[in-house]
Amino acid sequence: MSYIIIKMETAALTYTPFQSLKEFLEKNRVRLKPKETAGKKVETKSDEEIFQDAMSDVREIKEYRKLQAKKPPKIKRIRIPQDDSLDLLKQIIDGRRKITLSDTAEYIEWVHPRIRKDVARRLHGGNFSVQDYIDLHGMNLPEAEAALKFFLTEAARKGLFCVKVIHGRGLRSPRGPVLKKAMVRWLHTSFSRWISAYSTAKDCDGGLGATYIILKSR
Repeated sequence: MSYIIIKMETAALTYTPFQSLKEFLEKNRVRLKPKETAGKKVETKSDEEIFQDAMSDVREIKEYRKLQAKKPPKIKRIRIPQDDSLDLLKQIIDGRRKITLSDTAEYIEWVHPRIRKDVARRLHGGNFSVQDYIDLHGMNLPEAEAALKFFLTEAARKGLFCVKVIHGRGLRSPRGPVLKKAMVRWLHTSFSRWISAYSTAKDCDGGLGATYIILKSR
């Protein structure tokens, strides 16, 4: 195995950029003054002294003493009513307060355009005597439609004025009040020739599970 030895000049590895500057200064007899930092006491000031120095040339404008600030506007206090929904619900559950059926989503009413609008509320309030009724519980839709048609036909033939239909609320049905919705649809279509008005019954007379009907007079 052979080795190659490379010999480098020592001068090539030496770099002295300030050598010429040193020679220049010595030749021209230039003396540099050393920087006096070591041992010099640095003056420190407090925040108050610094503030006073900064404000030393500030002068007061005496004319501004007479300026009056505007009075802030009065804030009108608005009383927010306390939400007593939970307390109202508790009273209803405990039986200390009755539910207003006409305020619920299940409440229904309708009045023929030729009849006074307050008839439906009077009907719901029990101002008209129920002369006959039919119970549609346990019937499917075709059976209930046939039974209701026969009932209304006979009521009209007898000259009855106010009747009641018991249909339930459909609480046990996964599809909701199917029979109740179907009855409303029939009253506005195939049975409309007999109907003048209808309204949800009173609590004591079936409530949301029954409907009062006013029949057209002959």
